[in-house]
Amino acid sequence: MNRAPRVVVADDQALVRTGFRLILDAHGIEVVAEATDGAEAVDAVRRTRPDVVLMDIRMPDMDGLEATRRILKDVGDTDAPRVVMLTTFDLDHYVYAALAAGASGFLLKDVTPEHLVAAVRTVRAGDALLAPAITRRLVERFARRAPETASLHRGLAALTPRELDVLRLLAQGLSNAELATGLHLSEATVKTHVSHILAKLSLRDRAQAVVVAYETGLVSPGARREGAAGGEVPA
Repeated sequence: MNRAPRVVVADDQALVRTGFRLILDAHGIEVVAEATDGAEAVDAVRRTRPDVVLMDIRMPDMDGLEATRRILKDVGDTDAPRVVMLTTFDLDHYVYAALAAGASGFLLKDVTPEHLVAAVRTVRAGDALLAPAITRRLVERFARRAPETASLHRGLAALTPRELDVLRLLAQGLSNAELATGLHLSEATVKTHVSHILAKLSLRDRAQAVVVAYETGLVSPGARREGAAGGEVPA
């Protein structure tokens, strides 16, 4: 994908929409439409077929969560845009609702321009995006789950031992480059493993893979990240 990402910005505040447009335009990212509520967002996506949707969660009439569900139901996985949820509230239930709706990312509205641009490019490339503060809350939520309540994902048994290794490290927040170093593989091989994991578990992207890894108990919230040099650093 050499062309610049095409983006729809959905937010009920004009200043937010204008600010995002200016930031993205300045970095060569085209905003193809704006929407003031969820219904307009759904219509804009149908008309413009963007690569990424920046979706506010709290909007009148139809909120961003319902809009995301409808957008992703409208189109097949291969044509679906990547949705990044935007909110001023880093509350747990928004994280779960957004991921369940199919969102590929979750950012707070006070994100820096550089991080906003990086977020668009990251999810457009097929990676998941969770703000660090959101990721911590996600892990803390799972830490409170009793071990016996973890549900077994029916597709987990289909993964090879190597794919399970990749999923464990992926869930701890390692990038493809870090995965490759830690497992002594090429990045191309890592990408292939990640693709197989998503296909076997019927997941849209890495965001949902992280949730599955914690829900099944494959990764525990207290796990420590393996560093690029083979050591360990706090998750």
